[in-house]
Amino acid sequence: MTKVSVFHYIKLFMRSALFVATLLWYIYTRSTNGEVSLQQLGNGETWIVLVIVWVVFCFEMIMRMFPSPLESNGCQKQFGRNYIPSGQTEAKIDDNHATVLVLLVWIVLNGIIGGLYMGGLIDQGILLLISLVFSICDIICILFFCPFQSWFLKNKCCSTCRIYNWDYAMMFTPLFFIPGIYTWSLLMLSVLLLVRWEITVWKCPERFAENTNEYLACKNCNEKLCAHKKQLARLWTQIKIEKKKYETRILNAISEHRKRSRPEN
Repeated sequence: MTKVSVFHYIKLFMRSALFVATLLWYIYTRSTNGEVSLQQLGNGETWIVLVIVWVVFCFEMIMRMFPSPLESNGCQKQFGRNYIPSGQTEAKIDDNHATVLVLLVWIVLNGIIGGLYMGGLIDQGILLLISLVFSICDIICILFFCPFQSWFLKNKCCSTCRIYNWDYAMMFTPLFFIPGIYTWSLLMLSVLLLVRWEITVWKCPERFAENTNEYLACKNCNEKLCAHKKQLARLWTQIKIEKKKYETRILNAISEHRKRSRPEN
């Protein structure tokens, strides 16, 4: 357990606790007032929930704007202080097409969510809960399993992730459908992080490629977050092997039972 991994476990716990508290608030408000609206700030509980969510994530995003020893190399590679020239000058970033695919998938997913909201099937409280679920999934992607890494980008680990700093913008996309100072300020700040990231990728691509930046090499990794994913991968492989062995034993037992039960001619 490194400092970085401990920090992310703390974030996972805090975000999970925030989601549970917000879920309880939603159930209570829904049962007493019917549809939940985040624009009715006259409701004291609604205002408190929004302020807490706003403060927590604004603080996280502001901290992301500066170098930090507790953050992953994946988001820290954007800073010039973390650029360690390897001697090569042509940055190899091969996942730009996959990045566009991720963007399209995310737009479609949130388009569906927005359609459900516009159709009256979900309310603003559910949109907020979806954003908080996304925030938990963000840490799960870092610590345990990342579908973007495995299915789209094929990057070796978080350190070389092309879209690492898209996380907050992806979290708060559902808030686009809720006009308001708290919701849209969270979204705008997250978009600012994304735009800054993309401008840096365009201007300084050498910081984002392992072949040009030694900071991204495994020997310079101080987080070891990939260890959790590798352990889970080994465990999953072992489970599949044991499952196959168990199925084979069952089939063999059934076959043997049928042979013994078959009447002799």
